Amino acid sequence: MIQLPLSKLSNVGTTIFSQMTQLSNENEAINLSQGFPDFMPDSELLDYVDLFIKKGFNQYAPMGGMINLKEQIAQKIENTHQFNYHPDSEITITAGGTQAIFTTIATFIKKDDEVIIFEPAYDCYEPTVELFGGIVKRFEMTAPDYEINWKTVKELVNDNTKMIILNNPNNPSGKILKDKDIQELISIVKGTSILILSDEVYENIVYDNKQHLSICRYPELAKRSLLVASFGKLFHVTGWKVGYCAAPKNLTDEFRKVHQFNVFSVNTPIQLALAEYMKNEHHYQQLNQFFQEKRDFLREGLSSTSFELLDCEGTYFQALKYNKISDKNDLDFARELTIQHKVASVPFSSFYKNKRNEHVIRLCFAKKRETLERAIENLSKF
Repeated sequence: MIQLPLSKLSNVGTTIFSQMTQLSNENEAINLSQGFPDFMPDSELLDYVDLFIKKGFNQYAPMGGMINLKEQIAQKIENTHQFNYHPDSEITITAGGTQAIFTTIATFIKKDDEVIIFEPAYDCYEPTVELFGGIVKRFEMTAPDYEINWKTVKELVNDNTKMIILNNPNNPSGKILKDKDIQELISIVKGTSILILSDEVYENIVYDNKQHLSICRYPELAKRSLLVASFGKLFHVTGWKVGYCAAPKNLTDEFRKVHQFNVFSVNTPIQLALAEYMKNEHHYQQLNQFFQEKRDFLREGLSSTSFELLDCEGTYFQALKYNKISDKNDLDFARELTIQHKVASVPFSSFYKNKRNEHVIRLCFAKKRETLERAIENLSKF
């Protein structure tokens, strides 16, 4: 029998998010594993989608995206971060944040190029780098603080370093970069041709009056950076898969050479609906407070348990250290929690190449109040 070739990612299996969601469904558990809301988006936004569909905007959008939406994005970035991207030549609408990340890596990473990532890391970075022949260099952040030792990061840099991938705020740790971190990064890349891929999909979900420091706030980094964001996180519509990449024109020109053959263009009526909805800045300016109330409710509900609640400065994920409860590894504990206690989580080890086990799991609190109440009730016995 002829042996057909394996894919270039033959060693990659189903993501932990899909695995835990399936286990949750099989056991009728409360799914706090995968990062999606269980509540409806604003009806006003849904009405706009319906409006533009019925108006006949149902054919291909321009390859780079609808100008209406790109203008609103540029205005949002200027208002929030005081940086100007040209809407037409420096912003590209993508089929979600993950596609923007994939296309960025596909565009710039060649065989034996080295890419620095920070673990715990979102799971799409490494496979995509490897798909295009790149080599991943890792810096491991560790519990409970998940701080970056920039001296060690600098030691990872050499003539083959092509890109550094940031995730700020970080999924899964919930930590945000401070100005001192950014200044260290600036000193590392100064005088090099290293690109920055800045995954900022949770930029509008930062707590306790802290500030999200976008990469575009720093001119030294903005000129070499591709900024990725997501409307799924912004407006509770993860299933719509719409995001964007903002970058200087010279980088955007190269990005679009690949983007046009990756997806070509993104859903037209939804782009127009998002553009119309974004005209009211309140729709995204209140997001911090909206999710902080959910975060605080979950933290208060678990405060009397034996779980150690790690800092959550951003994202809609809460990290829990459970070493006072069990000595099982985090994957086994997460499975037990799902099957026996009917709450699904994600083990932190899945965000590390070496499956580092620090007895930490992640809960998603982008859920209805009653969902969180049920989860707290199930976890309160610990």
